[in-house]
Amino acid sequence: MTEPGSHDFETVASETVYSGAILALRLDRVAMPGAKVVEREVIEHHAAVAVAAVDGADNLVLIRQYRHPVGARLLELPAGLLDVPGEDALDAAARELAEETGLAAREWSVLVDVALSPGFTDEALRIYLARDLFETHRPEPEFEEADLELVRMPVGAAVRAALAGEIANATAVAGVLALAAARAGDIPLRPADAPWPGQPSTFLRRKAAEHDARG
Repeated sequence: MTEPGSHDFETVASETVYSGAILALRLDRVAMPGAKVVEREVIEHHAAVAVAAVDGADNLVLIRQYRHPVGARLLELPAGLLDVPGEDALDAAARELAEETGLAAREWSVLVDVALSPGFTDEALRIYLARDLFETHRPEPEFEEADLELVRMPVGAAVRAALAGEIANATAVAGVLALAAARAGDIPLRPADAPWPGQPSTFLRRKAAEHDARG
């Protein structure tokens, strides 16, 4: 047996089970300690960005959006996928903020990076803090976004709502509690262009290769 923390978890074989519009399912065979090889199901997903936008009255700008897999409307942060090759994460965050709320911001910083469920997916997101908000053009919404409700909630009330289970979306909970923790500890945040080493790109490369193969 190797020393704990030193084993090389080599992927010895891999099979694509499904490749769809926003995710792919891959079956990997991975070398484990003790010369064992086991199967691991991996969902490839686009990277994502979200925005904790705080207005001049110290309200957090939330959206209430219908989510079909859970059959409910959830309180969330404005968010979206990094599904355009070469798109900068900050640019994507600004785009999503405008599309979902009609707002823009003059001050940006990185609030927290999250690996959402690393037991089965490479999906990860970066949550930005946006301040000094102002109104901007909002494109005509469609699909679920045509039903979005905008909710402005004091930051303290958002923390209480998260702890009470009234805000259950994982991204929103992470953003709300990270904001509260940063404020409580007077912790400086990273600049908006800080490196993001955990940003996934496998699914984006897969889609680009599929597009090229179609000619």
